[in-house]
Amino acid sequence: MNVRPRRLRLAFVITAVLLLAGGSLGYVLHARHRAGPLPQAGAEASFDTAQPGLYFRDSATGRVARQSGDGTGRVAGGPSCERFHAAGEHALCLRKLPGTPARTEAVVLDRRLREVRRVTVPGIPTRARVSASGQVLAWTTFAAGDSYAASGFSTRTSILDLRTGYLVKSMEQIPLTLGGARHHSPDVNYWGVSFAGDDNRFYATVSTGGRTHLVEGDLRNWSAKALRENVECPSLSPDGTRVAFKKKVSDDPGDPWRLYVLDLATMTEHALAEPHGVDDQAAWPDDSTVAYALPGADGRASDVWSVPADGTGTPALLVPNGSSPVTVH
Repeated sequence: MNVRPRRLRLAFVITAVLLLAGGSLGYVLHARHRAGPLPQAGAEASFDTAQPGLYFRDSATGRVARQSGDGTGRVAGGPSCERFHAAGEHALCLRKLPGTPARTEAVVLDRRLREVRRVTVPGIPTRARVSASGQVLAWTTFAAGDSYAASGFSTRTSILDLRTGYLVKSMEQIPLTLGGARHHSPDVNYWGVSFAGDDNRFYATVSTGGRTHLVEGDLRNWSAKALRENVECPSLSPDGTRVAFKKKVSDDPGDPWRLYVLDLATMTEHALAEPHGVDDQAAWPDDSTVAYALPGADGRASDVWSVPADGTGTPALLVPNGSSPVTVH
């Protein structure tokens, strides 16, 4: 009896099974890698955002850290990010990719800091925000230039809705109402989104015609209307009643802004007690306090400071060598 064909068929079946098993193993390993924490050299496996507290970017290491419970130290081990924000069930990490032209990687993470989604956009990372639920995220990059004070800069702001998976790569085409009329202009730029608690309403800065405006946006209706001039990088208070923002008070390109708070019901504003120029999108650790980053004594690394939101008091050092502060509940 000729058994050679039978042996060949058997060898073929065994080979096919091994190949399929190898392919399945490769897929499992690949899937496990994608579902794992954002890879970081020396990152602590136990570091996540499930622990309530103040999170920030450590200026010395470039990695996300958490202030210890007594406020005297820090817990390290987070991912490397240029900008960081977290709320609800998700966090957002912006990282500048190497090479030219400049590109930014926006990495969405869950509370265990495992990657959920990754988006690459042009420009340099500058602003990051996550809605209170963690379901809607926004980020801004500089498409040209390296400062809001620089002439001719261009921004790109993206919005990602994790409920639907829909990504708005650039919100420049959102219908804008300015001065009661629909506004069309090729120089429109948006930046510094801040979400309300309903995951629909948001605030942002729009620049057009050489002026900046605070806009209130509606995600469902995809529309925006200007509320007030000379407002940059708005940050909505946890109770949704006020906006902390940068106000241009000088033509000095090195120190043009001061921190203010705007009451949205009365549209009245007041200056905060921080006397230095703040080039940052402020954060609210609570309803009565505003936090922000300022350059450190060496002019390179930054520190996180806080000041009362009602305009009283004096600035207090909150986190040395830190930036991108956010309180996670």
